Amino acid sequence: MKNFTALCGVLMAVAGAAQAGGVDRSGQPIGIIFERGNYAELSFGQISPSVSGTYLLGGAGSGNVAGDHRLPGIAFKYDLNEKLAVAVIYDNAYGADIDYPTGPLALLGGTAAQLDSEGVTGLLRYKLNESFSVHGGIRASKAGGEVTLAGPAYAPAGVDGYNVKFDDAWGTGYAVGAAFEKPEIGLRVALTYFSKVNHKLGTAEDFPAFPIVEFPNETTSVDTPQAVNLDFQTGVAKDTLVFGSIRWVDWSEFDITPPTLNRSLTDLNDTTTYTLGVGRKFNENWSGSVFAMYEPGTSKNASPLAPTNGYRGIGIGVAYTRDSMKVSLGARYIELGDANAAPGGTPVAAMSDNSAVAVGLKVGFAF
Repeated sequence: MKNFTALCGVLMAVAGAAQAGGVDRSGQPIGIIFERGNYAELSFGQISPSVSGTYLLGGAGSGNVAGDHRLPGIAFKYDLNEKLAVAVIYDNAYGADIDYPTGPLALLGGTAAQLDSEGVTGLLRYKLNESFSVHGGIRASKAGGEVTLAGPAYAPAGVDGYNVKFDDAWGTGYAVGAAFEKPEIGLRVALTYFSKVNHKLGTAEDFPAFPIVEFPNETTSVDTPQAVNLDFQTGVAKDTLVFGSIRWVDWSEFDITPPTLNRSLTDLNDTTTYTLGVGRKFNENWSGSVFAMYEPGTSKNASPLAPTNGYRGIGIGVAYTRDSMKVSLGARYIELGDANAAPGGTPVAAMSDNSAVAVGLKVGFAF
């Protein structure tokens, strides 16, 4: 069953597309800590969403409001001794890339959000015995971005054209978890908790409604959310593996409230994401998988900065192993749930029939 490690790894290379709730992207994978021996890997994912709809007043089309994004990743794992291992993981856990095209009837035209993050997680894993282990460590993450509220939909609140820039800032949190394994049947169940991470973002706000007023630069406190990952896999027949995951993210506590605007730019609900699939080892070199993903919708009305409501999708993966090298490829197609872009809770655009496509590549080396 050991070659299935590469197979399961490919899922993480394209996991960002499946983390459609809130601004979740990478899914915070830690699978490398369970690799046998010393191991290093590079990964790259490309996610291409298509999110559009129709304005409720006037019936104009919104155009595609979601931009493509890329997910680079680097990870390294080293056995300190027979019981203790260390891993370092770099990922882009969260982000947003939204831009509403302008036009005569574009009620949200000019509204945009560019939120970026990158993080480094250092983990230790200690084997209590052949079946049980514990893991934990420190996560440092950097976050920043820019948001613009524009269009007639924001005029009644007096914030049409409002812009805020957030300087990049680092914060720290932690991860802790445990795992149960039975290698002879390919069984592993791992539970990991990720704490929230607080960032103090330098903030520059601009209100076009008050062109002669110079607003002071201040600080916005933002917590990226806590999350829980449950990952599992088990052999069910010779050369056949069932795998899956459940991820919960506390998006309802994710709040961005600039000091001068003094109102939240976010309106998100907690999400739970499910993945379930089957992997098959074809020979000593090749393995493949098919899998499905599902995230229940939470609210028909959504923030214009995250205008979808759950999703469902399918994916395929293939892994090639030769000597100390593993190469994994994967692809996913996701149907995004319909939602109303609703600034302040008032629907102004119906976003429907949307989707995303993701591809991923991961190359790993044992040493």
